[in-house]
Amino acid sequence: MKNELSHIKELLDEKYFQFNNQSFIETDPISIPHQFSKKEDIEISAFLVATIAWGQRISIINNGNKLMRLMNHEPHDFILNFTKKDALLFETFVHRTFNTTDCVYFLNALKNIYVKYQDLENAFSKNNSENEVNVKQAIVDFRTLFLKTPHQTRSEKHISNPDAKSSAKRLCMFLRWMVRNDKQGVDFGIWKSIKPQQLCLPLDVHTGNVSRKLGLLTRTQNDWQAVEEITTVLKQFDAKDPIKYDFSLFGLGAFEGFK
Repeated sequence: MKNELSHIKELLDEKYFQFNNQSFIETDPISIPHQFSKKEDIEISAFLVATIAWGQRISIINNGNKLMRLMNHEPHDFILNFTKKDALLFETFVHRTFNTTDCVYFLNALKNIYVKYQDLENAFSKNNSENEVNVKQAIVDFRTLFLKTPHQTRSEKHISNPDAKSSAKRLCMFLRWMVRNDKQGVDFGIWKSIKPQQLCLPLDVHTGNVSRKLGLLTRTQNDWQAVEEITTVLKQFDAKDPIKYDFSLFGLGAFEGFK
């Protein structure tokens, strides 16, 4: 078994270096926050595009760019000064089940967070001690904070809840973008209050199926229990940066059709 895991690690390391480079950016939703250099602009654009990151990648990127245009390509300034009049700009915005109502609510919730906490990192980390970050609890606490802004019940489904067994794939992906910094130019590494070893795998159809094919994941559902299971396994391959293998697992499934 140890020898088999060694071979799997070799494969995942190879694919990590193959996919984790700047050529990955252009066709991935992470291309949206890469349009910016200011921390607040990066994290706002990243959070919004991660929120709509399901479905066809080209559609995600197109709608992410549309959001940035509607925000005058200055997301931080736009959020701080967001008004009811500005909300009218989003009357026709829709991405699958994420509609105008949801979008306006998210913008209002972000404004509330930036007024009270200055940035998203502070909001995510407000209950964490530096060495004892529990990403699941951080997501749950952030969700509670986010939902304090008045909203329709329908919008709650767009902010994942690991306590309800959700894999919280999009929020885990957002955290990967913000926290990891391996000098390869894809992830940003602009958050310091969460460490790479504390992250959890963004579990989706691709990463889940490839993990099961490789024998790394036994749970059949893509839920939070599966996230914890596969993340624990990946820590055997790299204890300090286990989620770098998101590139490997996703690339094998999405780009190479590994099933």
